[in-house]
Amino acid sequence: MKKLLAASLVGAMALAGCSGGQDAAEDNTFTVGMECGYQPFNWQTADAETDSAVEISGGGGYCDGYDVMMSQAIADELGQELEVKKISWDGLQPALESGEIDAIIAGMTASDEREEGIDFTSPYYESEGMVMIVRADSEMAGYTDIQQFSGHNVIGQKNTNYDTVIDQIEGVNHQTPLATYPELVAALQNGVADGITAEMPVAEGVVAANPGLAIVQFDEGHGFEVDTTVSIGLAEGSRDTDFFNAVQEALDSIDQDTRNEYMATAVENAPTEE
Repeated sequence: MKKLLAASLVGAMALAGCSGGQDAAEDNTFTVGMECGYQPFNWQTADAETDSAVEISGGGGYCDGYDVMMSQAIADELGQELEVKKISWDGLQPALESGEIDAIIAGMTASDEREEGIDFTSPYYESEGMVMIVRADSEMAGYTDIQQFSGHNVIGQKNTNYDTVIDQIEGVNHQTPLATYPELVAALQNGVADGITAEMPVAEGVVAANPGLAIVQFDEGHGFEVDTTVSIGLAEGSRDTDFFNAVQEALDSIDQDTRNEYMATAVENAPTEE
């Protein structure tokens, strides 16, 4: 969710009334890109284990989670069929720019840097804040201040603010970021890392799947300073188009109670084994 991808890519395709590559007169599909590996926002399964699961375009099973539920609700409002494409985090913006997908709904946070290549809707989710995940049997499980992690090995996910916030800890051993969140969990379990950063919904899913891990929440004023909202990314130059407005209106039609219900369901349904 709060992932801060460096906006080094340029040349985003401008939209002409619709999203990148989408022509409402010819295409009745709302194509969304996500990792399908970032529970409870999105994850991959071999079978459709819940009513919300959607088959991944091109094969490879199904994708499920909060992002899928939001994508489906928006597609329904648009009167279109939902198509989910599994794309690596670093590949999402290029896919949007090329017109391969119509939208990024993958726990992405709007930022000044990213807005150089993506037009964002209003937020579709805001978490309680950034936390740390540690091994449950470590003394760190009782920490209440991020500065207590000074001298410890902490890892975040590459090209996200899970990585950039680590430097707010003075004297931390900021390790080389990893490409996917499952890799972070493995590094923590194997002792390579002492802590990994996460937003609360993600942390809850990880700990539910891995009982040997624990969530560290910080006292007010002693945690990370970071934006914890996530928004839908549409192609650069689309903000004044009918398609952007239609997606924003569809998002606005989903009330907060429904969004909360989606997240509660996603947390409950998320796989309990990595």
